[in-house]
Amino acid sequence: MSVCDYYRRMSNDASEAWTLLFRLFVSQRGRVPQVAAEFDLSPMQAHVLRMLEPDQPLPMRTLARKLCCDASNVTGIVDRLEERGLVRRDAAPGDRRVKMLVVTSNGLEVRRRIVRRLSEAPEPIARLSATDQRALREILNRALEPGL
Repeated sequence: MSVCDYYRRMSNDASEAWTLLFRLFVSQRGRVPQVAAEFDLSPMQAHVLRMLEPDQPLPMRTLARKLCCDASNVTGIVDRLEERGLVRRDAAPGDRRVKMLVVTSNGLEVRRRIVRRLSEAPEPIARLSATDQRALREILNRALEPGL
């Protein structure tokens, strides 16, 4: 008996749906590194660039907290993004010791292109009929509604 068969026999519809979603995500695990490489970035650099919102400077310590890592790890990632001219560090207006990350105009363009590439449906979703794609979108939207 395969692992999938085992889970199907031992689960309810909700856990089977979750298992299938998990399998889909795992099947796409190479996607972010592939897209990042298209822009000569590491997956983490691409992730950080995606996290930085236009016109919303972000303190480095806040970025470290969002990434669940030490601030020293963020420094190396930001150093490489800064060397490429994608971000810059500005002193916070009220405390020059606090470094704020700002996306440059070049960084905004690369960020836009990365977001667009990662928003493209992967092949397993793209091959579904338009009706199935809409149904999947609606179901996932309902699953993500608060309080359900």
